[in-house]
Amino acid sequence: MSQPPYEEWDEHDVRGIGARRSTPFDDDVLGLRGVSEHDESLADEMLEPEPEEGQFRPRRTRRRNPLLKVVALLLAAGLVVTGGFYAFNSLQGLLPEFSLGGEDAGPTDYEGAGSGEVMVEIPPGAAGGQIAEILAGEDVIASTGPFMALVQADPRAAGIQPGTYRMANQMSSSSALARLLDGNYREINGVTVREGLWVSETFETLAEATGHEVSEYEDVDPASLGLPEAADGDLEGYLFPSTYEFSPDATPQEQLQAMVDLAKRKVSEIGVPDDELHDVMTKASIIQGEGMFAEDLPKIGRVIENRLEGNSETGGRLEMDSTIHFIAQERGRAGTSTAQREVDDPYNTYRNQGLPPGPINSPGEAAIRAALHPEEGDWVFFVTTNPHTGETKFAATYAEHQENVQEFLQWCEENTDDTGQC
Repeated sequence: MSQPPYEEWDEHDVRGIGARRSTPFDDDVLGLRGVSEHDESLADEMLEPEPEEGQFRPRRTRRRNPLLKVVALLLAAGLVVTGGFYAFNSLQGLLPEFSLGGEDAGPTDYEGAGSGEVMVEIPPGAAGGQIAEILAGEDVIASTGPFMALVQADPRAAGIQPGTYRMANQMSSSSALARLLDGNYREINGVTVREGLWVSETFETLAEATGHEVSEYEDVDPASLGLPEAADGDLEGYLFPSTYEFSPDATPQEQLQAMVDLAKRKVSEIGVPDDELHDVMTKASIIQGEGMFAEDLPKIGRVIENRLEGNSETGGRLEMDSTIHFIAQERGRAGTSTAQREVDDPYNTYRNQGLPPGPINSPGEAAIRAALHPEEGDWVFFVTTNPHTGETKFAATYAEHQENVQEFLQWCEENTDDTGQC
């Protein structure tokens, strides 16, 4: 609509127009002074007979005042201008803004591949608009508009990965998008923290991969990382094993925070109840420390449950070598010595019944699921008969278990080191 309908004109306009239409015209203006008086000539004219055929009476013309014409034209022009003003205001919000240039006007897009090098960090979850703003803020692109037009037209843009990218200064939008889609320009700072590591081993892995010192990780206060209440302020078990891509300037605090955040997210996705989290993570860490293959983990979970019932041949003790290795902080042994199994320590599951005080390593997702949903079975014993291959055998009775142990002892005889241990 070019102007509002008549019903929507404001009161002033309607009243003004009506006033003009209803105000009697002045007789002098119209040249009709005396019309209100009786004029016999007019009566005679009205009573004259019709002219005969062939006769024509000249048409009577009325002279119009030029001033009145001017007033009418001005009134019409005012209505057009008023209607146009309201129509423009109603549509203005729907129209794009255009820049007419000037001293402050800059290019909407650069040309070419740019020059130099600038490192740009794309955070996780960044969408096209946020990426455009980051690039414009670093002067990689001139403005967000042309870049966003390309992003919206290219389905591949939805797959831009977070991370650090090697970009150039003042690139065209098409060149910038091409780099983001080219994996060769993405800096890969991946750090793989495998399942079953102790906190001390995790610190060493992170330090070596990122150039920090182990002491920097040790100085981080666990209370500042938002650990679950079940952790009781201890990082053990809650630095989730995975491959992380940290930015080059990520601090030890930020790295550990990312690992704790992922651990909390994973246990939530798996569905571990808050009131069971401590026990589940403790069991999962033992399962992780004892098993080598995914198919064995739910069976080991069942062995733990059967032993915890207290009516097994172990007297309610778990008797897990992985807990002894944790106490000694020593890797490389398939079994444990008698002296190690006699150590007075709350984590010694050969001496103490039930679960140890907390997790003994960082379990992965499969181990957590195995602890939460162990496989059904009557197994009470298991032994890895060949630590090189990881072959593990399960037994429901002690006699059957002893047969399996003999296989392990045979392997030990064939693989004994200088200390007499396998």
